[in-house]
Amino acid sequence: MYTEIVKIIEGGMIGDKEKVYNYAQVLAENLEKSGDASLAKKIRSLLVNKKTRMASLDDFSTKPVDTESRMDMVDIFIPDKSFEAPILKSYIHEEIDEFIHGYEERDEILRAGIEMVSSLLLYGPPGCGKTTVARFIAYKTGLPLVTVRLDGLVSSLLGSTAKNIRKIFDYASKRDCILFLDEFDVVAKLRDDKHELGELKRVVNSLLQNIDDFSQNSILIAATNHHELLDPAVWRRFSKIITLEKPNKEEIMQLIKLHVKSLKSNVVENDKKLEMLAAAFEGISHADVKTVVNNTIKKSIINKKGATHNWDMLQEVYLYRNHKIISENEFIKYLLQYGVTQKEVSDNFNYSLRKVRDVASSPE
Repeated sequence: MYTEIVKIIEGGMIGDKEKVYNYAQVLAENLEKSGDASLAKKIRSLLVNKKTRMASLDDFSTKPVDTESRMDMVDIFIPDKSFEAPILKSYIHEEIDEFIHGYEERDEILRAGIEMVSSLLLYGPPGCGKTTVARFIAYKTGLPLVTVRLDGLVSSLLGSTAKNIRKIFDYASKRDCILFLDEFDVVAKLRDDKHELGELKRVVNSLLQNIDDFSQNSILIAATNHHELLDPAVWRRFSKIITLEKPNKEEIMQLIKLHVKSLKSNVVENDKKLEMLAAAFEGISHADVKTVVNNTIKKSIINKKGATHNWDMLQEVYLYRNHKIISENEFIKYLLQYGVTQKEVSDNFNYSLRKVRDVASSPE
């Protein structure tokens, strides 16, 4: 078995995927013969998943580039089993599930004489899960996600932009996939440009035509933070439209639990602390919640703490909103407001207990 391991390493070093795959199969067979069926099964499971992944990537090996900037215009995401469902409102999950089931049952829908268009438009504030939803749909359907880099698609020459749009759709048509047009309004905003009107029309018309001609075996998803900029003709190209909003208190509680699980915390099992902490987070996006929790965990690790506490996260929320401590008294009041005890404030922020008590008893 040492020979197989050496050959697998050699194949990995020179990028020979077939060599890695073939010798890993031999290794699994030898492990099984030697009585290690569990490890053999694990290796075979990895081979099945990775072989599918490699085939998918090979189909998209040559990415389209903008002739002017030479930038790649797409990124490829292949879903795997580690992807977790996004935390969203229940009715949004129902809408997403319905969209996925519609794609999976497309043959039945077509047999019923109903035109089948698997296209989804997502809009809402930044950081509220549009990319995560696109990746979740890729995970649920098993389709590779082709994300368009619009900074590489939009050229200074409008004629080149129309050609780039064509390149993107031709590329995505190589096999079944999800074509994800992020920051979709960038193309629509071209209508505000002061260049010659005929060119502008050709760009938008090229986009609409390519959407209309896109394969029924694939999925088109577009996302925008500025839906008000989209042309009315664009809206009609999408069979489902979903608005993604900032998380409510219940969603924030779930997000905190999700992101803090890598380190011990005094809030996860304490519903009262968790609820008060979530109230301090209200009004910020899903991505902001993750950033604040991650900042708290990083600080705990750097400072060699074995756990994170509600006061640690509250400090990070405060700093995330204000970028500095505006005044000691205001900060103390803030901590007390969201459930930190006077003693905890004194012990963890180097304020005397007398000062904390004075602030707590002072009028607003």
